[in-house]
Parts: sequence; structure tokens; C-alpha cells
Amino acid sequence: MSSASTPRFPGDRAAAPRGRPPKLDQARTVETALALLDEVGLDALTMRRLAEAMDVRAGALYRYFATKHELLTAMAEVLLADCLDRPLSSPDWSGRLAELARRMRTALLARRDGARVYAGTHSTGSHTLGFADTLIGVLREAGFPAEEAARAALTLVHFTIGHTLEEQAACQVAGDGPADPERLRAAVTPDRHPHLAAALPVFTSTDFTAHFEFGLALLVGGLRATGPAATSSGGGG
Repeated sequence: MSSASTPRFPGDRAAAPRGRPPKLDQARTVETALALLDEVGLDALTMRRLAEAMDVRAGALYRYFATKHELLTAMAEVLLADCLDRPLSSPDWSGRLAELARRMRTALLARRDGARVYAGTHSTGSHTLGFADTLIGVLREAGFPAEEAARAALTLVHFTIGHTLEEQAACQVAGDGPADPERLRAAVTPDRHPHLAAALPVFTSTDFTAHFEFGLALLVGGLRATGPAATSSGGGG
């Protein structure tokens, strides 16, 4: 078999032809965009800056991505690449549901502005569709009808994205650290805001995992309390 007939895959250096490698392809463009995202953040990630990083003309990028939103959609697809890289460990459907939400949060946190990149994209790639199918499958296997499973999945995903958006925003303010809670403490006074003052330790906490787990438990617990199993056993009444 000649080397010309050997199939090549993105990242397979051993199979690459001799000579100067191509500067531009779709997979390398997304890989470079994600690296640049970590370096400069979403606001500074422009098509022109990406082209400079790849040493090509800006117009060349539009061969693969007509708009920046198309590029972000491809980046969002890659963000979820490892979410299903291992089997779910929980024997219980609610535990598997929570595990998927945690994996998604971890994937979004792995990249600077990851949640902002993902929000508003609608990828039809294998990673995104596979994650959604697994999520809905967990709910349907628990007895939820397809429509309810879809709405529950959307709720779980929206909660995870929204929480991670706030988490990353708080951790990326000036000073390279979490937002300074002193501003809130100075604004809240026990005489004018007694209830908020009592809850201030939570609002000024930077334990974002604790915040996420509390909300996730509420969401999953609500599904368990109102789901098919609870209704059939009379638990919903």
C-alpha cells in the first residue's frame, strides 16, 4: 500500500505527508481557538486574532466558519468531548442525572469563559447530541414521558450553564481572584436588610461547588418527588 492511500486523521502526525503541513483545517482551527480562548478570553477572541495565531489571512477562516457564532458552536461541541468518556457510576437514575450535570460543569470550567462559549450554541455534533441523548435516556428509563424528560433535561442544562456563568464571572474579575465580598458586606446593614445580613456568609462564600450541589440536589429531588415513581406510589398526593 502506498503512503498516498493511507487514511489520515486530525492529530495523527505519523500519517501526515512529508513536507510542510497545511496551515488550516477545521479541527486545527477549533483547537487553536480554544487555546487562544484560554489565553485572552472570549471578548478578545476575534476571527482576525485567530487568523494571526494560525499565520493565515482572516478571510481563510471563513472557508470553514462563516461567522464567529459558527466557530463558537464548533468550540462548544469540543467542550463536551470528555463528558461520556467513562460509564456513569451511580446505580440510581437520580444519581446518574446528577453525575451528568457535574461532568458538564467540569467541562465548562476546564476552559476560560467555557460557559459563555457554550451558552446559546446549538451544536448537532456527536458529543453534544450524545450527551443530550444520554441525559434524556436516563430520565426516560426512570419512567418520565419523552416530553417531560426533555423539559427536565433542559432545566438541568440551563441550571448548570447559568451557575457556571456566574462562577466563571466571579473568578475572572480584576485581581486574578474571586470577587471581593467586602463590597457586599459594606452595602448590607442588619437594620435595613436583616434577612440578607443573616444570610451574608452564603452570599459572600466562594465555595461554588457547595452552591452548585445545593441547587442540583433541589432540582433532582424535585424530579424524584414529582416523577412517575412518586406519582404511581401516591407520593405526589
